[in-house]
Amino acid sequence: MPTSMSPAVEPAVEAGPTFADLGMPDALGRAVADLGFVTPSAIQAQAIPALLQGRDIVGVAQTGTGKTAAFGLPLLAAIDTDAPAVQAVVLTPTRELAMQVADAIQSFATHLPGLNVLAVYGGSPFLPQQRALARGAQVVVGTPGRVIDHLERRTLKMDQVRFLVLDEADEMLRMGFAEDVDKVLQAAPRERQVALFSATMPPQIRRVAEQHLNRPVEITVSRQASTVTSVRQTYAVVPHRHKTGALARVLAVSEADAAIVFVRTRGAAEEVGSALVERGISAAYISGDVAQTEREKIVDRLRTGALDVLVATDVAARGLDVDRIGLVVNFDVPREPETYVHRIGRTGRAGREGEALSFVTPAEQSRLRQIERTTRQSLLEVKIPTPAEVSAHRVQALLARTAARAEVGRLDLYREAIAVHLAQNPGVDPVDLLAVVAALSVGDEGPVAVQGDDLDDALSRAHLTGGGRERDGERGYDRPERGERRRADTHIAGGPPRWRVAVGHRDGVQPGALVGALTGEGGLTGKDLGKIDIFGSFSLVDIPGGLSAETVDRLARTRVAGRPLRIRLDTGPRPGHGASRPPHGSHGPQRGRS
Repeated sequence: MPTSMSPAVEPAVEAGPTFADLGMPDALGRAVADLGFVTPSAIQAQAIPALLQGRDIVGVAQTGTGKTAAFGLPLLAAIDTDAPAVQAVVLTPTRELAMQVADAIQSFATHLPGLNVLAVYGGSPFLPQQRALARGAQVVVGTPGRVIDHLERRTLKMDQVRFLVLDEADEMLRMGFAEDVDKVLQAAPRERQVALFSATMPPQIRRVAEQHLNRPVEITVSRQASTVTSVRQTYAVVPHRHKTGALARVLAVSEADAAIVFVRTRGAAEEVGSALVERGISAAYISGDVAQTEREKIVDRLRTGALDVLVATDVAARGLDVDRIGLVVNFDVPREPETYVHRIGRTGRAGREGEALSFVTPAEQSRLRQIERTTRQSLLEVKIPTPAEVSAHRVQALLARTAARAEVGRLDLYREAIAVHLAQNPGVDPVDLLAVVAALSVGDEGPVAVQGDDLDDALSRAHLTGGGRERDGERGYDRPERGERRRADTHIAGGPPRWRVAVGHRDGVQPGALVGALTGEGGLTGKDLGKIDIFGSFSLVDIPGGLSAETVDRLARTRVAGRPLRIRLDTGPRPGHGASRPPHGSHGPQRGRS
């Protein structure tokens, strides 16, 4: 049985080593030179020699520090290319990361003829992976679930495995893969080498190391507490079910060029991102369920200014480097203080000031003390902006644009309209008229629209009562406020135009994906969209304002879930008004809110 983890006893690597100093085989040294690598990163300089010596290691390092080469090069050094059997297994939390790691390892193997690397992950056909394993892949990189599938079907044999890697182990355990990881480790021979890499070191990761690793060397690099000194750190007490409404208000008054919102789960990323789009905010979301190519497009839009808000899970945002980000919102307080440090390091870059705001439920306030101890900084409590403050901010921004608009000219139409209105209503004060126009321009419909604003009531109760029965659950991310719920329920059949798109349940499409496509490619906002019904092979979307021919043509070619939307005006019966019911047990319509 492996013994407990012990600190590194090897002397520190000399300052300024090159890859040639790390003792790698000649074939790997040539591959590294071909790739243009000269100076190893901190994690590479410490991990590669230890792994080449046969030691198990625990590496605490963030994405972007060169972890893949740190384990990939020693892994290849342990492979016998003449033996057509699986000799190394790398576990990753997501299929996108599995593909990236497999590609990187293959690039290191250019001078190792006969070396085959295979990525295995869910969501792709099983049979091609089975055939590749039968042909003799020596390195398998995969997600825990699909690796277990191959083990159970006996298409993956691990009796000759000599090298195991757990990449981003904290994410795998957080995503519920603890049992699968344990099964894979137990399926490998007792005489094997293990490298465990994690961005954080929670207790469960230490337990894995103690149970499955043999006197590992512990290597910690890039502790980021010093990088957050340029970030103003704040928090607000917000009951869980009101976080989305609070987030929309915060974004409405923020002066940041762009913001990133961190959530715990993939489902929350989609739900929060879609809710922001529905509120007319230029937002998108990324998670482990978003394909890498689509993720790259979204990040590029954020970088160029075509997108202002990104909602992301921790694993999806790793490696994200965008200088525009001036605000980080922790929609969910991370469970580990180190994760908090990693998140807020996304802002305050390139010499700029940044701000980090954490939403804390009444029951979570004790976590703040842990974060403050880790960052050695106190978090300042702030209040969520009120509707009046949001409106005031919007009208100030509107008035700031008036001088530039006046210079452009072409205002005669509006002067005439105002003159006619004042002539027809002689008792109207022009200043009052301007105030009403400004209120309407910023979406302020008056006291009736905000009557019974349960968000503000809940915020007050959270401070007065300590939260009462509020719980830190994973549900209720976007329960609409009362006014919003009334608007959603007053949608009537036969009213707004209904459009049909050629993707549905069978394509794995979700309302958020459709909202993102229609707003991102069609030039629409969330307010332009109504109810969404998703069926087996198609979906129906209410678009009250209709679509121009150019927009229809553009959207028809837009792809969602790998398929073109092929959008067209729907002429069939409305669900619930003559439409046939789906067979029992099949997918009925999945509705998105307007």
